[in-house]
Amino acid sequence: MPAKKVIIIGSGFSGLSAACFMAKAGWSVTVLEKQEIPGGRARKFTDQGFTFDMGPSWYWMPDVFERFFGEFNKKVSDYYLLERLNPSYRVYWPGEAVDIPANYVELKDVFEKIEPGSAKKLDDFLKQAAYKYKTGMQNLVLKPALSLTEFIDAKVIKGILKLDLFSSMKKHVAKYFKDAKLRELMEFPVLFLGALPEKTPALYSLMNYADIKGGTWFPKGGMYKIVEAMHKLATELGVSFFFNTNVEEIKVANGTAKMVETAKQQFEADIVIASADYHHVETKLLAAEYRSYSNKYWESRIMAPGCLLYYVGLNKKLKNVKHHSLFFDVPFKQHAEEIYLTKKWPTEPLFYVSITTATDESMAPEGCENLFLLIPVATGLENDLEDLREHYFNKIVLRMEKRFGENITNHIVYKRSYANSDFEHDYNSFKGNAYGLANTLLQTAILKPSIKSKKVNNLFYTGQLTVPGPGVPPSLISGEVVAKQVLKEFGYN
Repeated sequence: MPAKKVIIIGSGFSGLSAACFMAKAGWSVTVLEKQEIPGGRARKFTDQGFTFDMGPSWYWMPDVFERFFGEFNKKVSDYYLLERLNPSYRVYWPGEAVDIPANYVELKDVFEKIEPGSAKKLDDFLKQAAYKYKTGMQNLVLKPALSLTEFIDAKVIKGILKLDLFSSMKKHVAKYFKDAKLRELMEFPVLFLGALPEKTPALYSLMNYADIKGGTWFPKGGMYKIVEAMHKLATELGVSFFFNTNVEEIKVANGTAKMVETAKQQFEADIVIASADYHHVETKLLAAEYRSYSNKYWESRIMAPGCLLYYVGLNKKLKNVKHHSLFFDVPFKQHAEEIYLTKKWPTEPLFYVSITTATDESMAPEGCENLFLLIPVATGLENDLEDLREHYFNKIVLRMEKRFGENITNHIVYKRSYANSDFEHDYNSFKGNAYGLANTLLQTAILKPSIKSKKVNNLFYTGQLTVPGPGVPPSLISGEVVAKQVLKEFGYN
């Protein structure tokens, strides 16, 4: 009997993850990818000797990656080498720069110098965060969130108050820390990846545990090494990939997806898993009668930020810079509100700098530097034309030069920008989003768009617009969750 066929649309982290689990179960797996290489938003490109990761640049939650490869009797070290960064990152505040040490004892010293008594408070904060991380990983994120009954779990019910689902990150952090800098430091993971801290459940202090205890790592050769590893594993498991293949329609008959159509050919399917942008699949690839969510529903969603990105090559080495730097040298609250409330181009943006060549010199020509600059911005912004991109580039480079104490502008030999309209064009990204849905209480678990179509019985969704949410580790988990739900409903081959 021939193997049952699953067609996966998109080869981002969630698509690659789903492909591996479905192939392991004996299914015939075909992945259709619009771009010329796998990875989706985690693609890379090389130009003039510089190698740039186009998307994700932070490697947190190493246990999630080890767990993924362990499901296939592999280890991360079978595919790439990891280095823990120390310091984890540097923060530029007005008038000072503070390194965040990887060593916990040293980190407590940093906290204590900023706010006397905060070292003990950090112990208490992280004790709670550790509980949330472990409980969340074991009892929440690995569930398909198709029904509230999935969460009727003795451990979850017993500890529901300890999970702080109904308190905000802002209030939670404020209980422990009074100094504005420490509050910003503890709030930044949810601000950059989710929503305003006052709108984010305190459950997400688990991200602080991931940051401080789990550590910040870097795969030698860049973040694309993860994509290469997953693609290699998928290929070893027998997955077929078609690149430069843009899906145009999912053909449905009597509530069942029968065929996935591209400009080049048609692919028969027993199951379709969409790892592409959920909104795009719903509104562009399906006939109207087979859409689970209305336009009104999508317009009411609260989105995580978009990004204004710059890939920059310098013909010199910078002095005393770190792999990751956060520029919090302007008002934190103003930019946060411009992302989430007024939804306008920022007045004075916070921004993030990744200098991969501070850790791995192979990512640029000898004696050169590789810079990745990111300004979080509101989704849905228009007119990200060249003059606007240049305006923000000049603004943040000037601030970098001031804080680094050396010239950058005269040493730029390569520059490329990437913004909302590029996300829309390349990834069919809803409102140009970079990170999916914000992690608000009303967009958590069963309140996210479902992994299973409500109208097409064999169509499933994975990725950052469904459970468990945005970020690389959640995307790996999302692919696993959807594959296991498919196998639960439709069986192993």
